[in-house]
Amino acid sequence: MKEIYLDSNATTCVLPAAVAAARQAMEQGYGNPSSTHATGLQAKAMMDGVRLHAGRLLGVGDGRLMFNSGATEGIQTAVLSALCALRERRAQGKRIGSLLLYGATEHKAVPESLAHWNRLLGLNLEVRKLPVDAQGRHDLQALDALIGDAAMLCTMAANNETGVISDLSAIAQLLQERGADAYWMVDCVQALGKLKLNLAATRIDYAPFSGHKLYAPKGIGMLYVRAGAPFTPLMMGGGQEAGLRSGTENMAGIAALGAVLAALDDGKTFRSHADLAAFREQLVASLERAFPGIVFNMPFDVSLPTTLNFSVPGLSSKELLDLFDAARVRVSSGSACSAAKALPSYVLEAMHVPQWRASSAIRLSFGPLIDAATVAAACTRIERCGEALRSSCLLPSALAPSPQDGVIQLSVDGQCTWLLSDAASASCVVIDPVAALVPRLAAFIRCQHLALRAIVHTAPPADHGVARLALLQELGIEQVGRVDIDGELALGQQRLRRVECGDIHVYLLGQRFAFIGTLAPGALTPLLEAALVTPDTVLCAASDDGSLCSTARTLQEGRVPAAELQLDAPALAAFLRQHPDAILVDVREAYEHAACAGTVFEGCEVRSVPLSRLAGQVAAWLQQPQRPLVFFCRSGNRSARAAACLRRLGHGAAWQLTGGMAMAEATRQPLAIAA
Repeated sequence: MKEIYLDSNATTCVLPAAVAAARQAMEQGYGNPSSTHATGLQAKAMMDGVRLHAGRLLGVGDGRLMFNSGATEGIQTAVLSALCALRERRAQGKRIGSLLLYGATEHKAVPESLAHWNRLLGLNLEVRKLPVDAQGRHDLQALDALIGDAAMLCTMAANNETGVISDLSAIAQLLQERGADAYWMVDCVQALGKLKLNLAATRIDYAPFSGHKLYAPKGIGMLYVRAGAPFTPLMMGGGQEAGLRSGTENMAGIAALGAVLAALDDGKTFRSHADLAAFREQLVASLERAFPGIVFNMPFDVSLPTTLNFSVPGLSSKELLDLFDAARVRVSSGSACSAAKALPSYVLEAMHVPQWRASSAIRLSFGPLIDAATVAAACTRIERCGEALRSSCLLPSALAPSPQDGVIQLSVDGQCTWLLSDAASASCVVIDPVAALVPRLAAFIRCQHLALRAIVHTAPPADHGVARLALLQELGIEQVGRVDIDGELALGQQRLRRVECGDIHVYLLGQRFAFIGTLAPGALTPLLEAALVTPDTVLCAASDDGSLCSTARTLQEGRVPAAELQLDAPALAAFLRQHPDAILVDVREAYEHAACAGTVFEGCEVRSVPLSRLAGQVAAWLQQPQRPLVFFCRSGNRSARAAACLRRLGHGAAWQLTGGMAMAEATRQPLAIAA
């Protein structure tokens, strides 16, 4: 199944014509443009031609346009240039203002550059956010109040997370009306190829660009400097770029960028604004069909047609990313530069959206090279993702799956809730409910048509029963049963028994499972002495320290995971040949499986055991401690936890696929994905 890449605001593929241009520059036009011989002159002519082309497209007029490594360098150079000029003006006794203003939704490179150079140059000006309104556009009233004290203003043409287009004309008018002499930098990274630019006709002093956001390679960018705007080189040395940016030019990158600029001019390569807007409408319609209650976090009328930012009630950004990735649709959770950090989107927080939306937002972005067939395929897969969530009880569904026996673990912020379900009686028990997990629990119970028999706690709840009450209210139940001390509750043919273990309440499901508040080493001694549990009873704690589950034997012996848990994709092939009895265990969740047709390892046994259900399987695996288990998931994070858990519990042959399916796909190893 072909990958559908919808994360173009992070980076794009390289235009084939740009690849060809870069290859030509490396193989034939490899001269140094500073050399005076014919080969060097030819290279310089190519570079100058690209600069002229870029200048015409961007309307730079008498301004300067230099090539550099990309937008971050351009931002650094612009900030350094402005702040050096401010320091000189202050040294001359001139008033410069006390504020370095930047839009609250700017890329993090902007405030960090301002703070860095402000400190190094000893200016000690105040670096302050300029607030934005609910649409994500700069608050002009706030700017009006602050502009008189501003020494520099940094805004952006279009936001990388939401696609919101700034009202640059209104900002320019305000600067003019107030007679402000603040230096103005506009981040134009997302504007290239998407918005018409005529920079010389504006009040903008500096405008950085990055080639890899529009089908050029990484490592090539441009910086526009308005005629008359102060300039200080970030790098000195060989005097390249007319002394503006030293260092031998990236000729392959410049040639590739030139090919992209030529494509912008030809009117054929890239889609029109109207086409892109129509594609967005198609995607929006499919998203709305797939995810009832979806909320879009950007205003459509003032946003780029190539960017969608949305949140789905009850689903985290990680769950949605895993789901889309299983369908081989590549999206992201916010800015690529910060997506690895599990933090709410600062862009959405600045827009004052509800916290759940800022914490669970997904960005879907495409470039003007996209075609109708790709959009249609993306829509099909998006709707398939919705069906996958319905089949897993994460979205309302008219067709409920058949109830299954199971021990399910749900975790949030280091707290665990356990749900026991019994298929024969269509009933369940919830242990240690956490308020944040109540919507998920209620949705699962409703979808599976389960009768909630009891809600129990292994210790007095820290929330004084708030989660219990919330779950009852969600399900429309007035009261459910409890398990008294040394009493039992029937769950079909199973019996859940409550016993006291010191200050801890322990719930026993036969001798197979013990639900316990803490995994302190001596906590189970009385139960072991009374033969209520065995050394291999699976212990399910109310807190999540990353161990998933444990056993009394593990607590007593202090077993630690072996170091050699890793198998990369090339090593896996050899490992499977040596161990034909190995079991490959996919720990992705059920909705991820439903979004794709499955993973095939030819000639190998593959089992699906979601990480949330791992505790229910460990006892069976521990009965065959030498049979190899190879865990895998999307990225390797969940499979690493599963493998470490089994090794810690005494399974001597548990492994994990390093880097997960992502790395296996990249190396084209025997793992094949179908859909």
